Amino acid sequence: MRHLTVVGASLAGLSTVRALRAEGYDGGITVVGEERHLPYDRPPLSKELLKGDLEADAIALGDTAEYEELAVRWALGRRAVRLDPATRTVTLDDGRELRTDGVVIATGTSARTFPGTAGMAGIHTLRTLDDALALRAELRGGLPRVVVIGAGFIGAEVASTAHRLGLHVTVVEALDVPLERVLGREMGLVCSALHTDHGVRLLTGTGVAGFTGDDRVTGVRLTDGRQIPADVVVVGVGVRPATDWLDGSGVEVADGVVCDEGCATNVPQVVAVGDVARCPHPFTGRHARIEHWTSATEQARTAAATLLSGTSAPGPARAPSFWSDQYQVRIQLAGHVVPGARPEVVDGDPDDRSFAAVYRYDDHPVAVLAMNRPKPFNRLRRTLAPAAVAAAR
Repeated sequence: MRHLTVVGASLAGLSTVRALRAEGYDGGITVVGEERHLPYDRPPLSKELLKGDLEADAIALGDTAEYEELAVRWALGRRAVRLDPATRTVTLDDGRELRTDGVVIATGTSARTFPGTAGMAGIHTLRTLDDALALRAELRGGLPRVVVIGAGFIGAEVASTAHRLGLHVTVVEALDVPLERVLGREMGLVCSALHTDHGVRLLTGTGVAGFTGDDRVTGVRLTDGRQIPADVVVVGVGVRPATDWLDGSGVEVADGVVCDEGCATNVPQVVAVGDVARCPHPFTGRHARIEHWTSATEQARTAAATLLSGTSAPGPARAPSFWSDQYQVRIQLAGHVVPGARPEVVDGDPDDRSFAAVYRYDDHPVAVLAMNRPKPFNRLRRTLAPAAVAAAR
C-alpha cells in the first residue's frame, strides 16, 4: 500500500497513524478532519478547559515536530461524504477525491440533540473543542441558572464544573437511578449522590417535554409538568455514530461500523477504530462500541497491524476501563458489569466517597469500581480476566 487515508482527526485516528509508523509503514498518510483543529484530548473539555484552567493549546495531542516526523498530510475543516471501495476513493465535501489503498474510519460520534432547538440560543451540546469554548463563554457570562439534561458521565462532569464556577445547577435524568445501566442500582445511587452532596439539584425519573423562550431559552418543561428556569441548558442525552458518509459504500453499519476483533470491516483494506467501531470484546462478550480513551489507543495498534498485514490481528485483551472526575472525586471502572453482578466493597467506605468495590457474578470478578482509591483499583483490575466474564455469561 502506497497511500492510506485516515478519516477522523481524533485520538483514535492519530493513534493509528502513530501505530502505522511504528509498524514500519513509510507510505503516504492523509488525515481528514471535519474540525479545523489538529487532534486534541477530549476528557478536559468537560472539566479543566470548560472551567478555564486550561486553554486549547494545552490539550493538543501532538506538536509540530512529531507531525513532521510522522509525515502526515492534513485535510482539516473538511468532511468525508463518500467512500467508494471500487475506485479506492474518499470524496470530501469540497469535491476533492482522495485516491487511497486503505482507509481507517475514525469518525467517532456526534451528540444527540432535541428536535426544534437548532435556532435557540443558550442550548448546548458538548462534543467538540468549539462546543466547549462556546459553553465556557456562556458559563462565564453572568448567567447563573444551568440545567443539565442527562446524568451520565459527561453530564455529571459538566454539572460539577458549573457548580465549581458558583452557578446554580439542576440535573434532569429520565432514569430513576442515574448510571444504573452502567454501574447497577446500588453503585449508581452512590455515584449520583455526589450531586446532592454538593447542593446540586437532581431530578430523576422524568424526561424533557420541551423548552420555553423565543430566540433564547428561558426554561425547561418536564414530562411530569414541572418547569425549570434556565439561562443555559446543556444536553447530554447520548451520541450517535458518525457513519452517514458510508451509505452506499458496502461497509456494514449497525450502531457503528461492524468489525471483527482485529478492527477489520467487511470491506478489504478498510478498518475502523475508536467510538465509531463496533467490535467483539472478550470482556463484554458481544459486539459493542466502547467509548473509552484507553480503547481508542489500544484499538489503534490492532487496526494498524490488521491493515498492514491483511490479516486480522488479535484484539486487545485488557479489561476496558475509563475514569470520570466529578466534584473533585475520581471515579474509575474496569471490566464489564454483567446483568446480575453484585458489587462488594473491599476497601474504604462508599459513605466517605472513597472506596473500591469488586463486582462478582457467581464468585467470578467481572468488574472493579473505585472512588478516590487509585492504588487498590489498579491492583484489583489485574484480577479481571475474559474467562471470568465468559463464565458469568
